[in-house]
Amino acid sequence: MGELFSYGFEGPSTLNSTCSSFLTGETVCLPPVKIPFYFSLRQNLFDGIPDTHIALAAPVLAYWLLSFVFYCLDISGWRWLDKYRIHESEEVKSRNLATPWEVARAVLFQHVTQTVLGLAWLAESPEISVARCQSEMEALGRTLVWVVRRLLGEETGMKFLELRGPGITHWLYWWGIPAAQILLALFIVDTWQYFLHRLMHTNRYLYKKIHSVHHRLYVPYAFGALYNHPFEGFLLDSAGAAFAESLSHLSVRQTIFLFAFSTCKTVDDHCGYSLPFDPFQMMSGNNADYHDIHHQAIGIKSNFSQPFFVHWDVLLGTRMTRENIQQRRNKVKKS
Repeated sequence: MGELFSYGFEGPSTLNSTCSSFLTGETVCLPPVKIPFYFSLRQNLFDGIPDTHIALAAPVLAYWLLSFVFYCLDISGWRWLDKYRIHESEEVKSRNLATPWEVARAVLFQHVTQTVLGLAWLAESPEISVARCQSEMEALGRTLVWVVRRLLGEETGMKFLELRGPGITHWLYWWGIPAAQILLALFIVDTWQYFLHRLMHTNRYLYKKIHSVHHRLYVPYAFGALYNHPFEGFLLDSAGAAFAESLSHLSVRQTIFLFAFSTCKTVDDHCGYSLPFDPFQMMSGNNADYHDIHHQAIGIKSNFSQPFFVHWDVLLGTRMTRENIQQRRNKVKKS
């Protein structure tokens, strides 16, 4: 299947000059492949560096680079940022039970662990070529023919395919299916992390021995996003990402995106700022403020969803908002 970054294609009914019809017998005829802007026919994106190594380096670099950006904001002294801080700077020092060095050491250990696991897990990309892309699109086209015939019938289906078959095949190959793979991977990560995260709060032994390490950061900050017990880091983060990559059948380059994007989202969720112009915080209600509630005593049994969306909290009744907190406090005052 095509990479996440796709080829552009010509109009939906454009055919190769050698094709008189989209379907001839059992053979699908498609226009020449036009390489999209995001796709590279190079076997590796960088000379001498396998894409699998880039997939493993990307989340580590993303983690520390984005953490450094938020660290610069923390020490900038810019007063205009004060209204976006979820906590005062002094709270980080006074309420957290882990020192910055302990946090950095734990995160570095997890990065080493996930890199070693990734070297054993990830497989090299198959040959990247125009011929391979063309062959895969033709196979996809035959599947499209089978589906459309059964949905629309023989006569109507064939008329539709002659008009739209080439365009739909190209769109599915370069945009539709790769996007669906990524969305499936995000859903798998969210599902994996929600239920394991919730289990670690409802099971006293798991919380006390494992997950309580992460909650030593009562006031989260960016480079503490992956401050975990080593077992939790392996189970929630490394294993979850590996299963999402495998079950979604991602290419190596899609995997680069998934690993880097999910890492940036996790760092942003712990950044300590509620920024209206932050793209990661605009994508869903699962943002830094949402996760901060979980780190407070009043919300520690809520907001288990991480890192992308809040659907599991909503569906299973574990969502808590700032409005819910205020309502609880008002009830306490009245009583």
